[in-house]
Amino acid sequence: MTLQVAFGLMSIRITDHDRRERLVTRHHLARTASTVDQAATGVVAMHSSDPASPYLAGWARVGGFTLDDLDRALYERRTLWRLHAMRRTLFVVPATDAAVFDAGAGRAIAARERTRLSQWLTADMSDSKASKLVEKLEDAVLELLADGVDHRTADLAEAVPDLRTEITVGAGKWAGRVPMSSRLLYILAMERKIVRARPAGSWRSSQYHWALAETWFGEAPVAIESERGRAELLSRYLASYGPVTLTDIRWWTGWTAREAHAALEAGAAERADLDASTEGFVAIGDGESPAPARPVVALLPGLDSTPMGWKERSWYLGDHAGPLFDRNGNVGPTVWLDGRIVGGWGLRPDGDVAWRLLEDIGREATLLVEAEAGNLTAWLDGTVVLPRFRTPLERELSA
Repeated sequence: MTLQVAFGLMSIRITDHDRRERLVTRHHLARTASTVDQAATGVVAMHSSDPASPYLAGWARVGGFTLDDLDRALYERRTLWRLHAMRRTLFVVPATDAAVFDAGAGRAIAARERTRLSQWLTADMSDSKASKLVEKLEDAVLELLADGVDHRTADLAEAVPDLRTEITVGAGKWAGRVPMSSRLLYILAMERKIVRARPAGSWRSSQYHWALAETWFGEAPVAIESERGRAELLSRYLASYGPVTLTDIRWWTGWTAREAHAALEAGAAERADLDASTEGFVAIGDGESPAPARPVVALLPGLDSTPMGWKERSWYLGDHAGPLFDRNGNVGPTVWLDGRIVGGWGLRPDGDVAWRLLEDIGREATLLVEAEAGNLTAWLDGTVVLPRFRTPLERELSA
């Protein structure tokens, strides 16, 4: 990182090489996180739409990581919270920052989801009847969960049969019939009234028990103003991902251009000059990160927060998008070297990690990739984890 004078003003110059070094250090790709909480904070929020992703992300960042490490943080210490936030995505976030994620992203999305539910219901009933139905079911769910016991969706539906009522969601070819429980519980969790407790199955399951958030955490969730939430969320994003472009900010947060500009003005951000004459933003006073010892090899899971942290990705992705992303922009399992993607990996039916490099990285680094794949195979111990969103190279390697 260097400083240069431009139009009489001092500006920060950050090269792609600098950005990759920051990524390795701040995202703990050399397993420098001492706890899974620190790993989650390092990436701001761990992707959890695929339930296996935060476990594999923890393994890649925390030395000696076990499945119990994440489970204890989520379900015993309760220092992490699995909730929806940016772009309606499910994340594992620090519980102390839940108000920031709510105000900065989740609250507006939850409001839109409530409106959508009302619109779907009023296609089959009057506005008044739809409103009363939602209110009745919400009250019944919250009353049941007030007993302090975690309940499965099936348990709640047995106690409140109307939760089984099927409604039509979507429109046109995307229309489908789903039980009321799937939409209402989703909204209540997004509003932080209820929380996802332990999974109903294994660590790979996306079905959870539900608990009352106030009981689960021992206090009612705190709420802050949306403007403050967006400014604080941006501050965390800049600290972990900066420098970022305005395009990155809007994509990662899901904000409008107006919201993004307002958060930049309210937050502690300053401009940075990037390669290819691109303008970026960093946190004010953001200094250089210690250069990591090289080489650093990492195997990150599908939908990991690091590759999904920027919209403009050429500086760490190169021209490897085709085999590693699906058509909807979801990333598959990736192989990293010194802060850039150099290949991908997948799991064979026998549980072995198969991998392929997409460029020549030299013998030493190749041997490190081979060793890391062997370590992951041993850690999984025969468990086969297929990403929820399959990508071309992952499908090929997993065959």
